[in-house]
Amino acid sequence: MKIFMTGGTGFVGATLTRKLVEQGHQITVLTRKNWGVIPEKGVSFIEGDPTREGTWQEHLAHHKAVINLAGASIFKRWTKESKAIIRDSRILTTKNIVSAMKNCKGKETTLISSSAIGYYGSHGDEELDENFGPGDDFIASLCKDWEAAALEARRYGVRVVICRIGIVLGTRGGALEQMIPVFKLGLGSPLGNGEQRLSWIHEQDLVRIFLFLLSQKNLEGAVNCTAPDPVTNREFTKTLGKALKRPTFMPPVPGFILKIIKGEFGNVLLEGQRVVPKKLLNAGFDFQFPRLTDALQDLLG
Repeated sequence: MKIFMTGGTGFVGATLTRKLVEQGHQITVLTRKNWGVIPEKGVSFIEGDPTREGTWQEHLAHHKAVINLAGASIFKRWTKESKAIIRDSRILTTKNIVSAMKNCKGKETTLISSSAIGYYGSHGDEELDENFGPGDDFIASLCKDWEAAALEARRYGVRVVICRIGIVLGTRGGALEQMIPVFKLGLGSPLGNGEQRLSWIHEQDLVRIFLFLLSQKNLEGAVNCTAPDPVTNREFTKTLGKALKRPTFMPPVPGFILKIIKGEFGNVLLEGQRVVPKKLLNAGFDFQFPRLTDALQDLLG
């Protein structure tokens, strides 16, 4: 299958690209920088800015599927400027992809577009499946508009799948890469009261989910991409410390300190969501790492 990807050189995208090539797919990666060389058979690059219209859109229509992973990192202090970058990198990219997909009308085409579990906003310890509506904070509003932009592709007969992704655990990027140095120093500790839920996913299971969604033609709409075992922040802290063989006796980081350091983003770290992958489980997806202990042992052992 010919697959067009945005974000194909990022943390999740690079791993997904390698797996797709292993399975015999041909991948076209949109990149802002022309790498000049093809790193392996089955991958080609097109230079272009996904937030702007360009000749890259002409190439997109010749692919059977599109995977949209583009988006600026949210793991930073939010300012007016950084929030605009976070939003535009997702909304404008998705709108441009959908605009290009009008040329797919009449073809059997799939768009798998990323979103985030931040869509749901804060619900305490309430269990959240795909039937719950959006929250009302910045991330929730962003996800709502991001998903709406992707769903416009349905106008052209495109099957649209929205991946609401949790905290991705991997050793070459993401949240875990930032946590490990702190925990190795014995400074790991819960955030706030430590009771907020952390809905996570092993990077290999996330890649397997994308492959599953490509093959399951009857699945569409929002899909929660999280492991079926969301844990509290306190549980995550203890499990990570144990996996690294480091103590976690440091006192919790007070919420007001996080808000001073991280600003509005601090609220995201203090609230969390208890998300369950109801659609995936009902469709028969088999998680390789359904429990946090096994996931961390695989990544760190």
